[in-house]
Amino acid sequence: MAQQAIEFRREVPLRHDVDVFVAGGGPAGVAAALAAARQGARVYLAEGQFCFGGMGTAAGLPLFCMFTDGVNFLAGGIGREIYDRLFAMPGGVVRSKRGDSSIQYPPEALKVVYDEMVSGAGLEFSLGTHLVGVQSEDGWVRHAFCWGKSGLFAVRAKAFVDATGDGDLCAWAGAPFEKGDAEGLMQPGSLLSFWSPVDWKKAEEAGNGQWRQEHRLPEAIRDGVFSVPEPHMPGLIQSGLHAGVGSFGHLFGIDGTDERSLTRGVIEGRRRFHEYETYFKRYLVGYEDMELVGSGELVGIRETRRILGDYVLNAEDYFRRAVFADEIGRYCYGMDAHPRRLEDASRSVEDFKKLRLKKGESYGIPYRILTPRGLHNVLAAGRCVSTDRSVQSSLRVMPGCFILGQAAGVAAAMTAAGDADIRSLSVPELQGRLAELGAYLPNRA
Repeated sequence: MAQQAIEFRREVPLRHDVDVFVAGGGPAGVAAALAAARQGARVYLAEGQFCFGGMGTAAGLPLFCMFTDGVNFLAGGIGREIYDRLFAMPGGVVRSKRGDSSIQYPPEALKVVYDEMVSGAGLEFSLGTHLVGVQSEDGWVRHAFCWGKSGLFAVRAKAFVDATGDGDLCAWAGAPFEKGDAEGLMQPGSLLSFWSPVDWKKAEEAGNGQWRQEHRLPEAIRDGVFSVPEPHMPGLIQSGLHAGVGSFGHLFGIDGTDERSLTRGVIEGRRRFHEYETYFKRYLVGYEDMELVGSGELVGIRETRRILGDYVLNAEDYFRRAVFADEIGRYCYGMDAHPRRLEDASRSVEDFKKLRLKKGESYGIPYRILTPRGLHNVLAAGRCVSTDRSVQSSLRVMPGCFILGQAAGVAAAMTAAGDADIRSLSVPELQGRLAELGAYLPNRA
């Protein structure tokens, strides 16, 4: 039976009239809003959850990977500020040495860092606020429509930043996009879980601490512990003195742009927690007393839409460590594409080991991957920017999103100031402003 459609019309209040509207308060959205505000733009930031940070807070992932290439701090500027603030907080960092490329932290600590930075930035924002639609004409978005507990309302802006992660604003405004591979399959999601107490010292001494927890998986699979016999798992990641976050149990076939698919994924993820609890308690040392404390407010989504921009950053650019005239940053994380199917799991792990850059190496990020085709006053930021699937699997992590969001925010402020098209701004001026914020731009003329 064909799906029926009905017309729904109503007048809604115009609550915000600003220079820059940022949809989504994950790492890219926070960076975009802060960067735009620091350029003097009037900014409104809408975040659907009741915390900023997205996958790193609401979903529960307690891991940054990676801020540096081992030599250079790549996520300079706002990313550096977040890094420094976490280290300055008592208990803000669980595992890392100053200067390490990756950091493990309690998600609640990062929430506070974001709260303090956004609250002190002189911009308008609200949590629990969802983007539900846009009004556009000939590629110019005029209004965004949001919903919160007070009801529907409109936002008028001169420039828009899509930091939804899924490219919602861009797609709804008419920008072309790709999603998944040729079969429409995407990287799996993960419902993260929170466990305590864990004796991390005992686990390390036994040789089954972090990143070494899967050595008895084949035995457990043979014993019938798992309903989904996956031969690989990222594992339990330390997030406190006696606490850990479980990043295990890939949810294959999940579509992060479909609430029905996400619903199935959440239910499936919760159903499988007890299987991993059995594994850790029965087969490993140091985890005998751990109990499930809770789970993420969001399914951890790695991939959905990739908005097609004026350039598509691709695997060849990654391998040749590309340099671009319109560079807005550089990044280095390895291609980390989680397996689309259960049968691809082992191959995916081996691929990640092979597809890493060497110490001191990075690839350029051109401004053109932030500019959606067919749109004039909208910039994409975060994991939905214009890349192929390989580069998306590298650039999607939080420090990469800080770089992308910071550039989108500055570009949006410049666009709004001139009532101009996103393609008419001066790239050297954009690069200069980013450099003033602290961005790493070694190839800037």
